[in-house]
Amino acid sequence: MDWRQKRRPGAGLYNLGSTCYLNVVLQCLTYTPPLANYLLSRQHSRFCHQQGFCMMCIMEAHVRKVLYSSASAIRPRAVIRDLRFTCLSCKTVSDFYMAFLDILLKIKGASSLTTALEDFVTPKQLDGKKCFKCSKCKKKVAASKRLTIHHEPRVLTLCLGRADERTSRKISQVVGYPEFLDLRPYMSDTAGGPLLYSLYAVVVHSGHTCLEGHFFCYTKVSNGQWYKMNDVTVDSCGIHTVLGQQAYLLFYAR
Repeated sequence: MDWRQKRRPGAGLYNLGSTCYLNVVLQCLTYTPPLANYLLSRQHSRFCHQQGFCMMCIMEAHVRKVLYSSASAIRPRAVIRDLRFTCLSCKTVSDFYMAFLDILLKIKGASSLTTALEDFVTPKQLDGKKCFKCSKCKKKVAASKRLTIHHEPRVLTLCLGRADERTSRKISQVVGYPEFLDLRPYMSDTAGGPLLYSLYAVVVHSGHTCLEGHFFCYTKVSNGQWYKMNDVTVDSCGIHTVLGQQAYLLFYAR
């Protein structure tokens, strides 16, 4: 999780109209050391032959702009422009922001992240409407399903499911999470030494329901210090503040 160069925190991001979630995701990606090191080296753009839209080229320009800017905040217009989808029938433009390559954890009744992870890898029974179609039996049968992590990722993103599946109301309970996480107990192969991950970013949702509210984040920048990033505002803070949040997304790196 080492940075090639240590520097002060970069610029904040202007909210361009309900773009707070996009802003926090961009900030967390900007301070993901392996990704930032790669983008700052310009290795991608030097060898990219993509014609037209290239998300990596856009992210490279965005990360360089954030970290090298002398301004206190910038407008992420290029990212927003290229993330829009246009209906081919009525030509209506809509914005869709999707998080992916993360692990969604159920937190109802869980007091800690480790409890939620233990539930994630606990075998679940599949029967009734959720029967499994066996490739050998050629029919739907009752089965046991168990999810584990097969390959340890360089960067681990955990989403704490705060929307109640039945009511869609926000689950506001406190779920404790550590600064350092051992992923070994949740792997397909639990034998071997610890797989230690270090927390480097936290996304927080403020609001009483999942249908409204605001997103902000905490990120650990290259100088090792933590900062609260709330659109255009970038303020320093301590690890105890970071660990006391009602987290929505947790970013860990090896």
